[in-house]
Amino acid sequence: MTYSYDRDVYESEGGDITMALTGESLISRSVSSFREPTFTRLVDMIRGADLSFTHTEMLFHNYETAPTHRPGGTYMRSDPKNIDELKWMGFDLVSTASNHSYDYGENGVMTNIRYLNEHNMPFAGTGDSLAASRAPVYIETAKGRVALLSATTSGPPGGRAGETRRDVGGRPGANYIRHTQEFVVDRPTFEALRKVSESLGFEAQKAARHNQGFGGTPEDTDTEFYLTGVFPNYDSINYVKFTLGEQVERHSTPNWDDLEGTLQRVRDARRMAQWVIVTMHNHEAGATADEPSEHAQTIMRACIDAGADVFVGHGPHQDRGIEIYKGKPIFYALGDFFLQNDTVLLMPHDNIISQGLSWEATPADFYDARSGNETRGQTVQPIRWQSAMAITKWEKGEFKELELFPVDLGFGKPRSERGRPVLASGDVAKEILDRFERLSKPYGTKLERKGDTAVIRA
Repeated sequence: MTYSYDRDVYESEGGDITMALTGESLISRSVSSFREPTFTRLVDMIRGADLSFTHTEMLFHNYETAPTHRPGGTYMRSDPKNIDELKWMGFDLVSTASNHSYDYGENGVMTNIRYLNEHNMPFAGTGDSLAASRAPVYIETAKGRVALLSATTSGPPGGRAGETRRDVGGRPGANYIRHTQEFVVDRPTFEALRKVSESLGFEAQKAARHNQGFGGTPEDTDTEFYLTGVFPNYDSINYVKFTLGEQVERHSTPNWDDLEGTLQRVRDARRMAQWVIVTMHNHEAGATADEPSEHAQTIMRACIDAGADVFVGHGPHQDRGIEIYKGKPIFYALGDFFLQNDTVLLMPHDNIISQGLSWEATPADFYDARSGNETRGQTVQPIRWQSAMAITKWEKGEFKELELFPVDLGFGKPRSERGRPVLASGDVAKEILDRFERLSKPYGTKLERKGDTAVIRA
């Protein structure tokens, strides 16, 4: 008997798929009761895609565990029932690695995972060990098997998941790709920094750490100097590298071991799934807040090189540029898709008093104080309340185009209303698309306007 192996058997063999991709969802309230046409049309598009993704910046739990201590920000928490609200909207899978993964410590990581599993929401980015946090999650769609991997470059170093040994278990946490900040400085500045470090006792601390076998900080050389001891460095390794040069420059590089650990899983996913999505939470900026950091660009392009079909960045609470890199889309950041971090139900005491409030203060008092009664911070920055959803299309296995649908999160509305996405139109849509066009131009990316939307082609 002769078999023909060039015949089509499965729908997925066509190599066609549409993905609805969004940025970070800081969701703290239910959404299924709303019925504005601009909201229901958005939901229909999410449901209509073959695969829909969002990043959950919230931890789903019922305050079963104690918060960690860290300065500022919001201790992210959402009712586990809101997982079903995201599913109602049509989201198929979520990422979980972020600077907030560890807001409630190791138990908070595991409680969030438990609720995601109980509500049948596939996720990637956190786990009970480093290997688990790096692992892809796979889901089956009519258009082929999809893998999702998630990482963060932002967050407390203690929130990084720990590796499992043959004799000791791992530590719950996030897939945290550390990075080093490097500043190139001239000779007078270089020598002055050495002198300051010696005068404040940081050099002796470095030597003691090396002598005790702790390592951590690389050895100084005649042209490289590592300043440590003074930086809490919430978002990176606990030192800053200074390099002797002719002019002042700033650079950042990923921890190559961390990056390789993630790339190994991307290569694995490439062999196990038809479609591979990689996503990363990244606060750090380049020369301006509009630009991605150098280490983020390195990580994102390396993941495409390793086999990812698309890379979705998020984290800075604003949009950044889009690059078509080797025929694959990289979103350097999609901004907030939900922004409901000022209606989180409870807030730990450490955070309350950080705003100069008393023991008797309420969460509403905290949110008022943090935003200066709506006169500062995110509340007065339209860029935080605008973003876009990307409907990304592949045909015959190749990226064809993506369409940007601007979303409006209700800037200037009362706290009880704002923070939920609806399709933007008019001046707001134009402002969003203008921003994407400006930020994407350095990568050679062109937007074709279609009314209140825009298309980027391969």
